[in-house]
Amino acid sequence: MKKNKIGAFDAVSDTVACLGSQGALLIAAAEPVNPMTIGWGTIGIVWGKPVFAVLVRPSRFTHGLMEKAAAFSVNVPPQSLGDVCMFCGSKSGRDVDKIAETGITVQPGKSIDVPTIADCPIHYECRMLHRNQVDRTTLAEDVAASAYRSGDYHTIFWGEIVGVYKRA
Repeated sequence: MKKNKIGAFDAVSDTVACLGSQGALLIAAAEPVNPMTIGWGTIGIVWGKPVFAVLVRPSRFTHGLMEKAAAFSVNVPPQSLGDVCMFCGSKSGRDVDKIAETGITVQPGKSIDVPTIADCPIHYECRMLHRNQVDRTTLAEDVAASAYRSGDYHTIFWGEIVGVYKRA
C-alpha cells in the first residue's frame, strides 16, 4: 500500500467530505495507538504555515494523549471503513485496544514519530504548534447550546502539516 507525498492542500475536498460524513481517524501517540474518530476539523493557513486543526473534548482518552503529543496524524478512511470509524468513535481507548478489535493496520509515520493507518488512502502528518480551549464566553450562543449542552468544551489542537500522503 504505497503512498506518495502530495501537496498540503491537494486532498482537502476528499478530507472535508470525509469529516462531514463518517469522520477521519486521529492518532496522537505511538503508545498506545488509539485512533479516535473526529468529525470536526479544518485545514488552512495560520502563522504562514499549512495547518490542520482538530477538536478533542477533555473527557476523551485521546485528549490526554494530545496534551502530551509533539505530533499527530489524521487518517482519511475509505467508505469501506465506516464500521471502523463507528467503532473508534463509540469506544474508549481506556477500555479497549481499537487496533486489535478492528484489525486495521498501522504503520510508522514518514515525517513524524506517530503512526498512521495503512488502510486509509490519505493521511496527514502534523507537528503540534498550539492548543487552546474553546472559550464559552465568546462562543456564539447557538453553537454553545447545540454543541456543548454537557459543558464539555473542546480543546483545539493546531498542527503544522509536514506531510500529506495519498495511495498511489
